[in-house]
Amino acid sequence: MASLEGKTALVTGASSGIGKATVQLLLSAGAKVYAAARRVEKMKDLEDLGAHAVAMDVTAEESMVSGVNSILEKEGSIDILVNNAGYGSYGAIEDVPIDEARRQFEVNIFGLARLTQLVLPKMRQNRYGKIVNISSVGGKIYTGFGGWYHATKHALEGFSDCMRIETEPFGIDVVIVEPGGIATEWGAIA
Repeated sequence: MASLEGKTALVTGASSGIGKATVQLLLSAGAKVYAAARRVEKMKDLEDLGAHAVAMDVTAEESMVSGVNSILEKEGSIDILVNNAGYGSYGAIEDVPIDEARRQFEVNIFGLARLTQLVLPKMRQNRYGKIVNISSVGGKIYTGFGGWYHATKHALEGFSDCMRIETEPFGIDVVIVEPGGIATEWGAIA
């Protein structure tokens, strides 16, 4: 990976899995990394490596605004945003309570979108930014009992593609990562 010296990154869902590994990778490339998650106590190992743990819930406006403002006050910019927070809840479409379906969209789409809105103005001003949206192969395929999860990931694919067109003239790259099954705690939670 190229050197990221002088760059500041914010990674959501950093308390485990892909988010935790991403924080480690960014740190090894020289970035200053803010690791955000609800479960701050699970990020002590990342703090020991030099990351800054931030309590953040992507479904809570004040949590996101406070977190972003705090980073901007300390660092002056957020150059890299890795939108990794997300989850899957499986069940037959007719059996999944609509409140659970909404919650999946709140976490997997609307929280991600709001956090991106908070970070974009400074990126645009700086004419530099990397926004990495962790989607899933589930944004390209579909399976029985995964309707609500797949719907959020298909939405994320379209959202990201549109945002890429909007932000490219300002020097901002939007990247979609579409992992398949990975040995993390995600499967047990889903």
